[in-house]
Amino acid sequence: MVGVDPDPDRRAALAWAVDEAARRRLPLLLVLAQNVPTPGYRPTGGRPSWEKWNEALHETGNRVLNEAVAFAESRRPQVAVSGLLAEGHPAWVLREHAQDATEVVLGSWHLSAARELFISAAVALPLVSHAPCPVVVVPEREHVPRQPPHFVVGVDGSPQSAAAVDFALEEAALRGAALRALYVWRPPVLGVLNEEAAVQECHRLLSETVTVRSAAHPEVALHQEVVRGHPVQVLTKVSEDALGLVVGTRGHGGFTGMLLGSVSQGVLHHARCPVITVPYAHDQ
Repeated sequence: MVGVDPDPDRRAALAWAVDEAARRRLPLLLVLAQNVPTPGYRPTGGRPSWEKWNEALHETGNRVLNEAVAFAESRRPQVAVSGLLAEGHPAWVLREHAQDATEVVLGSWHLSAARELFISAAVALPLVSHAPCPVVVVPEREHVPRQPPHFVVGVDGSPQSAAAVDFALEEAALRGAALRALYVWRPPVLGVLNEEAAVQECHRLLSETVTVRSAAHPEVALHQEVVRGHPVQVLTKVSEDALGLVVGTRGHGGFTGMLLGSVSQGVLHHARCPVITVPYAHDQ
């Protein structure tokens, strides 16, 4: 499923979604969610009543949706494409229809500017916190990955990051790409008594999480690294050259899920490539 942007010049997320559907041999649902005016709202200056205003909004929405469907069909004719025009807040609409989806894809033009922080928090962040399936956030700005192609996955030894590794391996296998698994170690402010031992523990957790799972995709070239630094900063930096960045999310929902300090939500604002957030099945 992909959220459709009303602007026809913003097609990066749609292109990513239809290409992904082709690789997975799955149908693609395009969803355009419209926030409608409050009943009884009557613009000044002789503009239409609420009923006519709502009708015009639907006509525009259907036209935009049909154009998006045509774009997807022409890009990947083998994919079964359908469209849905829905009323309601985009985050709520996409979350409701994500119950039967393999992935939800949306664009990230609202995540790149600080002045639009509250727009992004109102759409992408609640979706990432509550969606029962992976959410892919695709930047509209041009991104040229480095050759040979590879994905990056963040690992911290948790069950959430293990789920991210599983999905990252699957994505890499679908695209004939390598996988770079990173454990980002951030030393405590007061330091540690034995830094070498702490780093070795990071290597152990990384290997335990990745090595067993990689057996399911022996065709994927796997690279494991422990990197010192802040997780958001390190993952953002390595995303410059990657096909995609995969991270786990605890999917708390509510206020806890909205905290902007988490790694998954931090990289959404700063990563240069598509970010795939993967929920841990136990949380759903």
